[in-house]
Amino acid sequence: MKQYSVGNQHSNSRSLLFPLLSSQMTQLMASGNQTMVTEFLFSIFLHPQRGGLSFFIPLLLIYGFILTGNLIMFIVIQLDMALHTPMYFFISVLSFLEICYTTTTIPKMLSCLISEQKSISVAGCLLQMYFFHSLGIAEGCILTAMAIDRYLAICNPLRYPAIMTPKLCIQLTVGSCFCGFLLVLPEIAWIATLPFCGSNQIHQIFCDFTPVLSLACTDTSLVVIVDAIHAVEIVASFLVIALSYIRIIMVILGMHSTEGRHKAFSTCAAHLTVFLLFFGSVAVMYLRFSATYSVFWDTAIAVTFVILAPFFNPIIYSLRNKDMKEAIGRLFHYQKRASWAGK
Repeated sequence: MKQYSVGNQHSNSRSLLFPLLSSQMTQLMASGNQTMVTEFLFSIFLHPQRGGLSFFIPLLLIYGFILTGNLIMFIVIQLDMALHTPMYFFISVLSFLEICYTTTTIPKMLSCLISEQKSISVAGCLLQMYFFHSLGIAEGCILTAMAIDRYLAICNPLRYPAIMTPKLCIQLTVGSCFCGFLLVLPEIAWIATLPFCGSNQIHQIFCDFTPVLSLACTDTSLVVIVDAIHAVEIVASFLVIALSYIRIIMVILGMHSTEGRHKAFSTCAAHLTVFLLFFGSVAVMYLRFSATYSVFWDTAIAVTFVILAPFFNPIIYSLRNKDMKEAIGRLFHYQKRASWAGK
């Protein structure tokens, strides 16, 4: 572990620029000789190195599938005019976000599984937390927008084309990303001012707020307020989506056409599955009543929304979607014809 001793004096300029950090440093010096942590170790990856490869290969295959599946969906939706609808637009955005979301954590996990280096710098940890949570919030907002889109399409079909315009879809997407990248920034900026000393082992598969804050050698009670804000965000999104689908189901059940009812149910079932998989695991992780879950359960829950949810998304939205399967078939058929024409 890389460490450096906290000096006995601080420059006035540093105190002016970083007053909070300077006061915390002063408290640490007063308590005796302390050393500041400059990198964190992922304790979960420190155990049996012989089994690293047995986890590395499946995780690499899953990551490859996530990248390939979501990239194919994104490209197909962009190229196929038949899929230029609000619903598929949001699915393409979700696919792009999934690629970025998994790339913030899985490559580092793969590296820790086969490398002797099981650590991450403090700066790298802060960046990972920022992008992971920003992209996660953006995904949650996109899922909320998708629920509203389905609500309007099924419950208000006559006004749907006039309401859900391409301009509104872009505005909702930009707003979702803006919301995600802005909301997490104050918390990350605050954590960046905290001193870390003593133990540097993170008991999680990636950098997350609670495991990192538990290593800070200062008062972190402010995080309760931040957690409450995040809880409100999760609950608000959950309620919007849940109420939308309750209303959708009521309308579907009242349809006279069996074919129309089946098509509406199949479309909404895909969204509901992704919604429950993503929000269910996130809610269990961040809306807990106890902060002392075992490392095993923390890891299992994290794997669900970090790895499994992005893994199932391409399956749910492509293999179980007739329009997507036909569009993928058309794209590969066109590419095959183009290659034969080139010869």
